[in-house]
Amino acid sequence: MPYKVLVVDDSTFFRRRVAEILNQSPDLEVVGDARNGKEAIEAVKRFNPDVVTMDIEMPVMDGISAVKEIMRSNPVPVIMFSSLTYEGAQATLDALDAGAMDFLPKRFEDIARDRKEAVELLQQRVKTLGARKIGMRPYRASSVSSNLGGSTATTFLRQRRESSGTNLRESAAPIKPLTSFRSSGKRYKILVIGTSTGGPVALQTILTKFRGGFPYPILLVQHMPGTFTSAFAERLNNVCEIRVKEAQDGDVLSPGVAYLAPGGRQMLVEGTASRASITITDVHNSELVTYKPSVDLTFSSVARLYGGDVLGIILTGMGADGKEGCKKLKSHGATIWAQDEKSSVVYGMPQAVASENIAEKSIPLSEFAEMIQKEM
Repeated sequence: MPYKVLVVDDSTFFRRRVAEILNQSPDLEVVGDARNGKEAIEAVKRFNPDVVTMDIEMPVMDGISAVKEIMRSNPVPVIMFSSLTYEGAQATLDALDAGAMDFLPKRFEDIARDRKEAVELLQQRVKTLGARKIGMRPYRASSVSSNLGGSTATTFLRQRRESSGTNLRESAAPIKPLTSFRSSGKRYKILVIGTSTGGPVALQTILTKFRGGFPYPILLVQHMPGTFTSAFAERLNNVCEIRVKEAQDGDVLSPGVAYLAPGGRQMLVEGTASRASITITDVHNSELVTYKPSVDLTFSSVARLYGGDVLGIILTGMGADGKEGCKKLKSHGATIWAQDEKSSVVYGMPQAVASENIAEKSIPLSEFAEMIQKEM
């Protein structure tokens, strides 16, 4: 059975264009469309789709308001279409806080080198989210602000862990409960985290629980367009006790500061472990490097500089970026943890390191912050 898709946009042309692309895949079927958020809410009830593609700016009711209501009454994975502007980034982050699981730019040429690649990417992202509808339940809004880690998406992940829903795979490494976790006693010099789809909510969930005075620098690699990372870093900085900034060329790593790799470029570390600095470069932008920023490239540079004095973490995300970088870290004696399947929006990146026994632990999202602080 193909995944059923609802397309929501106020542009007739764009709705038709998205529908044509999705219907080219035998695994996808566009079952309906809507012109605004209000129509989208009713269409979700009527068509019971597996995935919704949602515009942000629409008349009558905007996409963010529609996502909030859909997640409250008839939860379904939502992928947002966004403009690649600072304002578009802020709105997209609001939509992710409201419960949307992924986003793509409305200009398809911005996400791929050619039309064929863009079509395949859109189809794959929708199919991946279609598989995540299992276990989603209505969410009752709490008094906790979504910007403090209480987003609908986070709540769904918690509900899925507590539910008795069927596991989609048995390949994940066994989960070690937090109550049995004890620090290894190992000494570290840096924390590095890589993530993609579902990462903004996951990073926010973890970093907002870190206490001020975190003893080591933190490197964050999140697959995002260049115009989004500055807005995301600003948002994290506003809600975290630790300082969060978009990394800049020449930044000297300081304890208690999280450096977010800028979208569209690569973040490397150079110098010495006692005085490391960040290099932001385009030199690795080749056919062999799919992601900009790339978790593999950043983690590999950390391995060369810090050896085994690293705690490396791979969170939710599509694909396998981070596997090779984690292998290099592991070969130097670094500690690698991965997010578990049940709490991942997309299990691709964590599975890539867990299935090859690179990760020592598979951990629920809700337990990362405390475990990291106990370990470091």
